[in-house]
Amino acid sequence: MTAQPEEPTLGQLVGEIGEDISKLFRQEVELAKIGLRQEATKAGKAAGMLGGAGFAGYMIALLVTLAVMFGLGEVMGLGWAALVLAVVWAVIGGVLYVNGRNRLREINPRPEQTIETLKEDAQWARDLRK
Repeated sequence: MTAQPEEPTLGQLVGEIGEDISKLFRQEVELAKIGLRQEATKAGKAAGMLGGAGFAGYMIALLVTLAVMFGLGEVMGLGWAALVLAVVWAVIGGVLYVNGRNRLREINPRPEQTIETLKEDAQWARDLRK
């Protein structure tokens, strides 16, 4: 007679399901961490761009403003020339600020899809216990 392979018991099946659920939760948490890392990288790049734009803008503003101010000083008072240039740089600074802020708003710090999947997995596990 040929021996039949043993079928797993109910306890073994429930134990395997528990292990699978635990593994699934760990994988979902790892996926959430990866998503958060990607969003943090985007935020870092946007902040770096804003910082670089600020520094470059400062250097350019300083040097060009001095050159233009002295050039305009030949046709008007030096004080008025400085005021006109200050207004121009205020507008440029405002445009840089708005663009940087808009990029930061594009960053999504919450991995909604992964959170929703975890909620569905938890509900499935609760339904399984019933």
